[in-house]
Parts: sequence; C-alpha cells; structure tokens
Amino acid sequence: MKRNKILSIKISFALALLLSCFLATAQRPTVEVLTSGNGISLRGLSVVNDNVIWVSGNKGTVGRSNNGGKTWKWMTVTGFEKNDFRDIEGFDGATAVIMAVAEPAYILKTTDGGETWKVVYENRTKGMFLDAMEFWNEQAGIIVGDPIDGRFFITRTFDGGNTWQDIPFANRPVADSGEACFAASGTNIRALDRDEAVFVSGGLKSRMFKRTSGIKLSIIQGQETTGANSIAVWDKLKVHAGKRIIVVGGDFNKPESTTKNCFYTMNGGKSWEAPNTPPHGYRSCVEYFSKTDLFSCGLNGVDYTHDGGKNWKWISKESFHVVRASKLGAAIFLAGIDGKIGKIVW
Repeated sequence: MKRNKILSIKISFALALLLSCFLATAQRPTVEVLTSGNGISLRGLSVVNDNVIWVSGNKGTVGRSNNGGKTWKWMTVTGFEKNDFRDIEGFDGATAVIMAVAEPAYILKTTDGGETWKVVYENRTKGMFLDAMEFWNEQAGIIVGDPIDGRFFITRTFDGGNTWQDIPFANRPVADSGEACFAASGTNIRALDRDEAVFVSGGLKSRMFKRTSGIKLSIIQGQETTGANSIAVWDKLKVHAGKRIIVVGGDFNKPESTTKNCFYTMNGGKSWEAPNTPPHGYRSCVEYFSKTDLFSCGLNGVDYTHDGGKNWKWISKESFHVVRASKLGAAIFLAGIDGKIGKIVW
C-alpha cells in the first residue's frame, strides 16, 4: 500500500513536470515571416497600433500596412530614389515622418498615407549623417546624428515634425575620437520623461548619453564595428524615468559572437549587469514588450527573454534589423533584409 502511494506521488510529480514543460513551450513566442523578396533593406519600423505599421529602407522605399501586416502598400518617394530612409515614425494610417541619413540629410513628412511627401528639413553640412529618430508624443521629437566637429548632432521638433531646430553647437554632447552612432535600427535613442532622452554610441568608445553627460558602457568596444547599437527603456514617460534600461550590440563583423553584446541596469546606469545567457550574436535592436519580456534581433536571428534580460532564448534564425512593439496595442513586428517583415506569434 505504501509502495503504491509513493508510486502515485511520483507519477503525479512527473505529470506536473510534463505539464509545466508543455505550458512553457506553448507560451514561447515564435516568428512568422509575413513578406519578403523585394530587395529592400528595411531598418525603419513604426508600429502605430495592431493594424497600422510603417516601414522604410533604402532606394527611397516606404511601406505601409493597414491590416496588421496581411497586405502592404509599397511606395518609392519621388526624387529620393537613391536615398536610404533608416528611420520612420508613424502617427496614424495617413501621417508619418521619414529620415534620410546621409549628406545631404533630409526629413520628409506625409499626411496622405504616403501619396505625397514634403521636405521639412534639409542639411548639407559636410559629414552629416543622421542615425535615429524618437518622438515623445505626436508633437515633440528628436533626432541624433554622428559627430560634426567633435560633437554629436541633435535636432528637435515641437510641431509634429513640420519644422526642426538644431541644438546649438555648444550644447551638444562631446564625442571622443572614433566615437559615433550606428544607424542600424532607429533605436539608439529613446525618450525618457517629458523632454528628456537617452542615446548610445559605439565604435572606439561606447557610452550612454543623457543631455551632455556620457556614461561608459561595459559592452564590447574599441573598433569601428563594435559598440552599442540599440537601447530600450521600460519606464519611459514616467516620473524619474530611465531606471530600467537595456543595451545591445556587439561586433557586426562577427554576427555569431556573444562577447559583451548585452548589458542591463536597474538604477539608471549607475551599475550594469551582463546576462547569464546573452543574446546569441551581434544584435542591432532590442525592444521591451513588458517589464520582463523583451525581444532582440540581428543578422543571425531573434532572441527572447522573459526575465528582464537575464537569460535569452534563440527563438528564430531569421535575420532582422529591427523589432518594434505596438504603441497602442499588443502586436510586435520585425523588419530586415530583402524586404523581410515578420511578426511575433505567441
């Protein structure tokens, strides 16, 4: 009788363990590729809500979906067929702002779903290169660019991207020699509370900047191909924002390397922790979905963590440049090489 009771307990424990494993597997997200094959490198991605998604890339290309990625309308911006739109910010199905990175740098805006685009900013300064764009709301936004004469370029808008004002040279953060930003996914700058923002640099030196103050990161650095590529902030747009932050990057010449490619902080950058299990290679983008759930992507695939960045699981070997969560919903989309667009499926 006693033996049967012990056997019953063992069977119950084994069944509970199997059920736990099944549930964990069932809840693990996967990546569904929605479209690919148009030859465009997509690095700009803005998920307005679960239905409206904007993407942008090289060859003057912009794409928009109004049905959650089921179908896409592709457009080439007239007169900008050779430009690379590395970032895009969508506000609804009709309104979006795009950023053409290199000298001369342009910012354009549409209010009719991409049928027409208006140039709202142009900068022909030698060496100009815009890296990423971020908006606090539908009116206030910021763009960061590579250093000009030793200082990072920054421009701001306060009217929804209709006009832009460059930050005075003396008020721009000072860059070290060989330090710049990576225009890999439009996510090396993120909003904090009110009008504060934080951005990361890479190259010979990799730091996190808030206003003109730079904090040296523990991420790999020292070569032009190394450093932080992306930053994500969980508690943004809140009082005393920017406590929970994560950065990813690595060496884009070594897509499989996990050496010092991810660090997170719980105290606004005073101290940084490395994951127990890091993302599985160079990563160009990281995005919060919840306080503990994040996604990161790069040349060799997509990673997911459910414990705030401590342990990462390799959930797909599909290559993507950028992953973004819906601003007003629960959907998560990805974009990358050859017009590839994906969606996280739970």
